[in-house]
Amino acid sequence: MVELKARTPCEGLLPLEVGALRLSEAEAGPMTSVAAFQGQDATLSTEMKAAHGVTLPEPNSVTESGNARAIWFGPRMALLTGTAADPGLASHAALTDQSDAWAVVRLQGDGAADVLARLTPIDLRPGVFDPGATARTELQHMQASVTCLEEGNYQIMVFRAFAETLVHDLKTAMQAVAARQG
Repeated sequence: MVELKARTPCEGLLPLEVGALRLSEAEAGPMTSVAAFQGQDATLSTEMKAAHGVTLPEPNSVTESGNARAIWFGPRMALLTGTAADPGLASHAALTDQSDAWAVVRLQGDGAADVLARLTPIDLRPGVFDPGATARTELQHMQASVTCLEEGNYQIMVFRAFAETLVHDLKTAMQAVAARQG
């Protein structure tokens, strides 16, 4: 009988260091998409705050409390990470487990924004994409979520099937940025 073993999306691919840049797989914990039912945004936000300490985020922002993080994922939708969604939220939103659906990586170091600027059209300049900012965007040719955790520290998420492509594209951009810095 075949024995199946669980693997993380980037197992065997990361960590990776190029110059001052580091790319590592991030453990996001449980992930649940939370899509507010029509007219339930405010109530859902209140219930999320009571259950997890986070509110339904405004567009292109993140709310955090302890391990819980709510990442804006589209109109009236968030991705709740780091904690299992309280079942009571289902009265106000569609809840869908996404825990195995995403590859989550962290890009850190001097020049991290320059790496991302080679791959995505979003404006990453300070004052525009500061800590707490997030965007659903294209990264090279993949749909992605990019979140600024702190200056020079980004969380990048793509569908699990694109993990190897994500690492390849980021590595290539990291090498190009490091070559310019060196």
